[in-house]
Amino acid sequence: MHSDRERCVRAVQSKDARFDGWFFTAVLTTGIYCRPSCPVVPPKPGNMTFYPSAAACQQAGFRACKRCRPDTSPGSPEWNQRADLVARAMRLIADGVVDREGVPGLAARLGYSSRQVERQLRAELGAGPLALARAQRAQTARLLIETTALPMAEIAFAAGFASIRTFNDTVREVYALSPGDLRTRATGRPASRTATAPTTPTTRGALSLRLPFRAPLNPDNLFGHLAATAVPGVEEWRDGSYRRTLRLPYGHGIAALTPRPDHIACRLTLGDLRDLPVAISRCRRLLDLDADPVAIDDQLRADPVLAPLVDKAPGRRVPRTVDEAEFALRAVLGQQVSTAAARTHAARLVTAHGEPVDDPEGGLTHLFPSAGALATLDPESLAMPRTRRTTFTTLVRQLADGELHLGADSDWQESRTRLLALPGFGPWTADVISMRALGDPDAFLPTDLGVRRAAQELGLPSTPAALTARAAAWRPWRAYAVQYLWATDSHPINFLPV
Repeated sequence: MHSDRERCVRAVQSKDARFDGWFFTAVLTTGIYCRPSCPVVPPKPGNMTFYPSAAACQQAGFRACKRCRPDTSPGSPEWNQRADLVARAMRLIADGVVDREGVPGLAARLGYSSRQVERQLRAELGAGPLALARAQRAQTARLLIETTALPMAEIAFAAGFASIRTFNDTVREVYALSPGDLRTRATGRPASRTATAPTTPTTRGALSLRLPFRAPLNPDNLFGHLAATAVPGVEEWRDGSYRRTLRLPYGHGIAALTPRPDHIACRLTLGDLRDLPVAISRCRRLLDLDADPVAIDDQLRADPVLAPLVDKAPGRRVPRTVDEAEFALRAVLGQQVSTAAARTHAARLVTAHGEPVDDPEGGLTHLFPSAGALATLDPESLAMPRTRRTTFTTLVRQLADGELHLGADSDWQESRTRLLALPGFGPWTADVISMRALGDPDAFLPTDLGVRRAAQELGLPSTPAALTARAAAWRPWRAYAVQYLWATDSHPINFLPV
């Protein structure tokens, strides 16, 4: 996108918020970079240059605009609609892998050399993995500076900086303000170097923030699906918010997500503040907030059968997950049973094998059990047919032994092939995992009962082969077409809980 200068200039001149995160505008005369929708008077076209990432702008010596805050724009939708090396690397960087494991760890997960990863990222994004991770650390630091009263030393540690000096230098370089000046600008009060009572959180480690998204966003099926399938003890719908426990690199956390007209209100209670960037990334991924609904809906609207569904409630997202392995296990538990039965099976596992957590604000009691914790499970304790027990225990063993890896870095097609090779895994199970756990935007469920029922009511072919052929026109957004087809039914997953 950033290489199409004429298109970028038009987007900036029209202040088109749909392009926020797709590219960044650097202004040569002022030395700042902005999002396309920046409210200031657009610069002359000759003074604009365009970059594919905030990190590339920073490496070129530009600082972030204080008006439009380009570092807080939604992420590029490209990383969630592609399965190539660069997209997989960006998903891992957002998940904090570079901060925890360094560039060699990132490269090892991707199966490439560090040099290859560096070269590919620089070629497409104008910055290497260290610069991209540094930009993310700066954004996390700004969030903590402006929304908490934590001491700066703790913020530097939580954001992933190795030293206070690096933290101070990076914030000044990126935002042209010291950390203290950033806090003063946000709160209107002089910054204090000592710990005081937090202004937004009510407990230590609890943070309230806003998650931006590209409009439109229809919350009905998104939150309806998560609430209707919520596993007791791990998830709940409470006071207009979807809440769930999170297993994070440095500890556990609890997320509360509330739909608002122009953002998602997010409240995170973390055992360790170093988990903040990862928790934010996983919440965004859970709610599919980096999607480009205009591009998706425009393509689906071109089909006269889907057009009325899209026009009625545009902006549907794909409800995803915060833990790919957890979702795969739950998908097997849900094979050929009702939503209520699947929740019951999962709740029994949680009670017996989940890790207890303390939730002073609600009714969450456990983390969903890891594959390692389920490795010693007695198959006879599972109240399900023997064949499905075998399917479940085989999946547990492969996940626990590392023979099967499901994560943000997974190759969608390769993972689907490996899942189909497991006993008891048919197309529906593999495809629902591809769609909701791995994030493949083109995953399709032609054998799903709800999809087939909707197809029949709409006059579409109802046999899997014929429906798949008919759905070719919806590519690469067939996972979103599934959401619109599901929405024709009266199932609770399609409605925002009261």
